[in-house]
Amino acid sequence: MSSMPEYVVALTTCPKNMSEDLARSLVEERVCACVNIISSVMSIYHWKEKIVTDEESLLIMKTTMNSKQDLWSAIKKKHPYEVPEFVILPIKWGSQDYLSWISDSIEGSD
Repeated sequence: MSSMPEYVVALTTCPKNMSEDLARSLVEERVCACVNIISSVMSIYHWKEKIVTDEESLLIMKTTMNSKQDLWSAIKKKHPYEVPEFVILPIKWGSQDYLSWISDSIEGSD
């Protein structure tokens, strides 16, 4: 049985005014193949003993488990939040062409 990479979707939120720059830099650094930006989400959360409401952007990033630490490091370098959101969701199935494209995009085989 061949060992295939494990593919994942990673999520982070960020200020709306930096979402495109952050997404572009992550793709340029090849730590993810693609970033979808949902430009306006309302987030309600606890922060420093208060309930805060913010309008943010949600970044949906496609990558591999092997690249997750590099992706996290790249986000931490550029992200303005003290505690940025970073969660990984497994991709249980996807078209082989699309999954191969993720690998090719991260490995830089263009």
